[in-house]
Amino acid sequence: MYLYIKLFTMSTIELREMIINQLAHINDMSFLKAIKTLVDSKAESEVYKLTDYQKERIKMSREQLLKGQTISHEKLQKEIDQWLESK
Repeated sequence: MYLYIKLFTMSTIELREMIINQLAHINDMSFLKAIKTLVDSKAESEVYKLTDYQKERIKMSREQLLKGQTISHEKLQKEIDQWLESK
């Protein structure tokens, strides 16, 4: 009964982590293949659809990249740190 209640109140992330941890201890090849088949069928059916806004932002980003309008991670981090210090 406790396990059912725990599973019912668990978040998707918590449930996923619990399953991954349990799978790490299973050595039954046929069982693991069956799980893989289930996971593959679900993963293939959920294709992420971009909105028009997201597509436009990606297009703009690619154009910026081609024009060399980029910033290194280190420089960006310094700018963020300076901004945070000014607040």
